[in-house]
Amino acid sequence: MVATLSVIWVAYHSIHIGVGIGRSPVQHLVYASLSNPSITPGRRKAGRWSSNQLFCTASLVVNTNTSEGKKRNPVKPGDKSKINSKVSPHRAASAVRLLRIEQGGAFADLLSADCRENAIDDEMDYIQRTLGFRTNPLDARNTRLVTDIVAGVVRWKRYLDYLIFSLYNGATKVKNMEPLLQQILRIGVYEIVKLGMPPYAVVNENVTLARAALRAGAGNMVNGILRRVASDREKDMLPLPKVEGDNRSKARALSVKYSHPVWMVRRWMTYLGQEGAIQLMEWNNSPPSFSLRANSGRGVSRDDLVLLLNKLKVPHELSPHMTEFVRLSMGLQNVIQAGLLKEGICAVQDEAAGLVVSVVDPQPGETIIDCCAAPGGKALFMASRLQGQGSIIAIDVNQARLQVLEAAAKVQV
Repeated sequence: MVATLSVIWVAYHSIHIGVGIGRSPVQHLVYASLSNPSITPGRRKAGRWSSNQLFCTASLVVNTNTSEGKKRNPVKPGDKSKINSKVSPHRAASAVRLLRIEQGGAFADLLSADCRENAIDDEMDYIQRTLGFRTNPLDARNTRLVTDIVAGVVRWKRYLDYLIFSLYNGATKVKNMEPLLQQILRIGVYEIVKLGMPPYAVVNENVTLARAALRAGAGNMVNGILRRVASDREKDMLPLPKVEGDNRSKARALSVKYSHPVWMVRRWMTYLGQEGAIQLMEWNNSPPSFSLRANSGRGVSRDDLVLLLNKLKVPHELSPHMTEFVRLSMGLQNVIQAGLLKEGICAVQDEAAGLVVSVVDPQPGETIIDCCAAPGGKALFMASRLQGQGSIIAIDVNQARLQVLEAAAKVQV
C-alpha cells in the first residue's frame, strides 16, 4: 500500500481583493489528492505527477444573488518603469504588507513564506498599486528586514499606537488616522524603539516614504512624531501608562505596555498573578527561535542535517525532546539560500507542532484526518511517520494556507 495525502477545502466565505477594496461572496470547492500510484516516474516526465506528488483540481462558483456580488473592474497593471529609487524598498514593502494584513485579511506568515518564483514581482505590483510607484527590488537583506518589521509591528501594535497617539493630537482613535500614514508611523516607531536603528536614518527614510506615497504634510507629521519618539527614547522618557488602581485598570495599563489584549491580561493575572502574567507576556513577545525538522520521509536523519549545517557554518543545537529536530537562533537565510528547504531535506517547524505528532504517534497503514491542517507542518510530519503505508486527509477552511501545504507536499513527500 502506498502512502497517500489528500487535501480538501470546502468553504463559503469572502475573498479579499487588493487593499481596502470590497469583497465578493464566493463558493469554493478544492479537492486535491495523490494521483494513481500506478503512474511511474517515467510518465511524470510526460506531464503527469508521480505517486508522491499532488494532483489538484478546483472549481470556483461566484454567488451573484447578493448585493455584495457586484462586478468590479480589474486592477490595471501599472507602468513597471516608474521606479522611485529614493524610497526605501524594505519600508515600502513593510507598509504595504501591513495594510494587506490589517485591511485585506492577509496572514503575516503566508506573506513571509511565499517562495513562488513570481513572488517578488507580485510584491512589486502590490507596492505599485498601493503607493503609485515601484521601488528597487528587495535583496536578501531587505527581505529579512521586511519579515522582522512586519512581525514586530503586528506583535507590538498596541504599544506602538499608544506611543504615536500620546504624541499626536489630530486624532483620538486609531481609526481616525489614514491607514497608510499609520503603518508608516508604526514602522518608524518600531525601528527606533525596538530595533534600535539610527534615528536620523529612520526619520529621513520614513519621511521620504510618506511624502512620496501621500503628500508633503504627511511627511512633516512623520518627521515631528518620529523625532519626538527618538528624543524621548534617548532621555528614557517614553510615555507609559501607570500600572495602578484596581485589577481592571492594571490590566489595561499592562495590555498597552506589553501589547496584549486586555481580556488575556486579566485572565493571566487571575491565574498567574501580576508578576506571572508579566513574565508570560515578556516571553510571548520575545524574538522567536527556529527549529528545523529533518525529513525522515526522504531518508534524511538528524545527523545528516547536522553535517549540512556544519558545512554552512550555521550555529545550532539538538532538540532534547524530538529526535528529528534541530534548533537555530540565526542562520535561517543561509539554510534557505543553500536550497535545503527547496530540496526537501528539511522543513521549518516548531517543536510544539512536532510534539503533537508524537502524541498522535502515526503508524504505518493508518488513515489519519487532520481537520485543521494548514499550513501543513503536522500533516506532512505525520505522513513521514507512515513509512510509505497509509493515508493523511488534510482539511482546512482557508484556501491560501492549503496552497502552502500543497506546495510543501510536492517538495517533502
